[in-house]
Amino acid sequence: MLDARSISAWFGDRKVLDRVSLDMPAGSVTALIGPSGCGKSTFLRILNRMHELVPGATLAGEVLLSGQDIYDASRKLTDARKQIGMVFQKPNPFPAMSIHDNVLAGLKLTGIRAGRSAKEALVEECLSKAGLWNEVKDRLRQPGGALSGGQQQRLCIARSLAVRPKVLLMDEPCSALDPTSTRRIEQTIAELAHEVTIIIVTHNMQQAARVSQQCAFFLAEQGTPGVIVESGPTKRIFEAPSDERTSDYVHGRFG
Repeated sequence: MLDARSISAWFGDRKVLDRVSLDMPAGSVTALIGPSGCGKSTFLRILNRMHELVPGATLAGEVLLSGQDIYDASRKLTDARKQIGMVFQKPNPFPAMSIHDNVLAGLKLTGIRAGRSAKEALVEECLSKAGLWNEVKDRLRQPGGALSGGQQQRLCIARSLAVRPKVLLMDEPCSALDPTSTRRIEQTIAELAHEVTIIIVTHNMQQAARVSQQCAFFLAEQGTPGVIVESGPTKRIFEAPSDERTSDYVHGRFG
């Protein structure tokens, strides 16, 4: 379980999030929705300590993974990144590295040791979980950059899974993909959700309704910092929201 408590965030003097709290249940998909510029991606990056890499960026609050604060001074940054993986909007495999080596890249970065047979099994397992094994099993030594956009995104998912994360963050993972690739990524999300907690940022309301069990609606009005207007089960957020602004957004009346 991932639990954000009273998260505020700044870029220099500009406050972009104001006391955002959200419970993200284990073994489920939580969708973060809302117009551009309301802090969804910033919030997502705070969840695995990427926000602090931006010069001048600061934050307040806690992010608890299974009850432990990932920002605790005694915890290593690499531990947070190992437990909380990230898939970006644009697929970013290492283009000159083989498909096989792309999957295993995270092991070296996080200091995980494994024998050759264990590595080969891990490559097959992660590519299978990402729905890519049958498409690439006969060309594992070819460059990852030679794959199609949808395949590259699934390769990035496989790479994230190789270090056994507890949580997988996805920042608009389908926005650059065609409808067929999007459907395959959504199938992959559904298949992974029982074993990895998934948090996804999406501007596609139909996608949020299809893939998530929980939903949080972010909004930043008239130059104010982003807040969560409401959150809860996806079905309720879409069919019986408690705030009129949520209803207007999910039904396409603004945004």
